[in-house]
Amino acid sequence: MLDLLGQALANNEKTLIFTQFRQMGNLLIPLLEDGLGLKPEFLHGGVSRKERDAMVTRFQTSRAHPILLLSLKAGGTGLNLTAASQVIHYDLWWNPAVEAQATDRAYRIGQQRNVQVHRFITANTFEERIDAMIRSKKELANLTVSSGETWIGDLSDNELRNLFQLG
Repeated sequence: MLDLLGQALANNEKTLIFTQFRQMGNLLIPLLEDGLGLKPEFLHGGVSRKERDAMVTRFQTSRAHPILLLSLKAGGTGLNLTAASQVIHYDLWWNPAVEAQATDRAYRIGQQRNVQVHRFITANTFEERIDAMIRSKKELANLTVSSGETWIGDLSDNELRNLFQLG
């Protein structure tokens, strides 16, 4: 992770780091301080609304705040973090919708950068098996949903008229 962050910093890119556990965030702060020489702010459920807004503003506008660490639940709703071009999911959430919602903080109206998303998975663990199961369920859902939703868009004007014609 430090190599990835070092590259982002060298390229003047901003990074969001999501963790599902507040305690893990507390452990990451000294690791990032020692490894990169900077202390990221940590937005979690215990941060007041006023301080949360201040953290977001600093991240969005200040080069002195290139990394924002967020607990997944606290950072998953109501934030616009388009200054980020890198998103790291340090430990995975077992609900892919929550993880996607957190990632979407960087994909907002006004985003002018390509955003890369990195998901860290510990090999040969239960976490890896859960990830494989989630991926297979997503693939199955995409097969059924996409064929059910896109077929109407593939119809010609005449076919659409016939489909919706009464009588």
